[in-house]
Amino acid sequence: MYVTHPNWTGMNTNTSRVWLIKPDGTTKEIDSGLRFSNGVTLSPDQSLLYVADSRSHCVYSYQIQPDGSLAHKQLYYHLHVPDTADDSGTDGMKVDRDGRLYVATRMGIQVCDQAGRVNCILPTPNGRIANLCFGGENFDTLFAMCGDKVFKRRFKVKGAQAWDAPNKPALPNL
Repeated sequence: MYVTHPNWTGMNTNTSRVWLIKPDGTTKEIDSGLRFSNGVTLSPDQSLLYVADSRSHCVYSYQIQPDGSLAHKQLYYHLHVPDTADDSGTDGMKVDRDGRLYVATRMGIQVCDQAGRVNCILPTPNGRIANLCFGGENFDTLFAMCGDKVFKRRFKVKGAQAWDAPNKPALPNL
């Protein structure tokens, strides 16, 4: 299991961490180079870990090694921000079985393609999104937690679940 530990102090100290929790309960710090690590999710084929840096415009990708450690950190997704903001305010993230990344940000849900581009931004009706997940009978409904309400939107794609067998999406259309 991968978890993030953001720098909640607001100070410019480098205390934001990404951790690996192994099946036997031992923990290992795997990155400390982000300003405010927050959202985390796996790619559909479970070969990559995506970690959002909430106080930037960035989502990083890491290659997952056989022992669970990470290699080849790369800034991969560049998110949009309002003209008056310096950061994306990224929180929760999920992927669909086709490899698209859905990111909860202060602008709404940003949907990114496999090549790393934001294809669209779904605005929220009542403010900033805190988290999101795929659910419903076929995992084709995206639920978004926004303030004291939960919104849902049905899609023609299915969400990738962490407990699913790895699924290799088709190559991206460039």
